[in-house]
Amino acid sequence: MSGTDGHSDGDGACPSMADLALLRQWNQLQGAFRRLNGRLLDDVEASTGVSPSAFQALWYLVGSPERTAKMSQLSAILGFSTAGTTKVADRLAEAGMIERGPSAADRRVILVTLTEHGMTVASEAIRTFLGALRERAVEPMGPDGFAELVTAVVGLDPGGGGEC
Repeated sequence: MSGTDGHSDGDGACPSMADLALLRQWNQLQGAFRRLNGRLLDDVEASTGVSPSAFQALWYLVGSPERTAKMSQLSAILGFSTAGTTKVADRLAEAGMIERGPSAADRRVILVTLTEHGMTVASEAIRTFLGALRERAVEPMGPDGFAELVTAVVGLDPGGGGEC
C-alpha cells in the first residue's frame, strides 16, 4: 500500500507510481551519462587511436606526481583486476607511452611512469576529449548550467571531496 505521499511505505507492496517514475528518472540519468561518456571516449579513440581504458590510465598519469603511479592505483582508477590493468599497461608500454619498474622503496611495488611520447599522446587525447565535452555538454547547457549540474551531482557523492 502507498503512503500518503504516493511512495511505497515499505510494507512489501509493489512500488507506487511515484516510485516507478523516480526509478525511470534515475535510469534515464545514468543511461544518458553512460552514453555521453561513451561518445566522448569514442571521439578520443577515433581521433587518436587511444582506447578508453588507455585514455583513463594516461589521464591519471598526467595528473600524478612526477607522472608516476603504482600499478595498484591504476587498477583502482580503471576498476580493473590486476590482470586487466596489466593488459592495458602492456599495450601502453609496447607503444612507448609508459615505462614500468619496481619502486626503489619497495621492490614488490611496480611503478608506471608516463614517457615523453606518452605525454604527447595523452595531451592530444585530452584536448580531443575536452573539445568533445565542450561541444556535447558545456555548449548545450551553457557554462553556468554545466557547473551547476556538476556541483549538484558532486554534492550527492558520499565519497567525494577529492579533486581527481
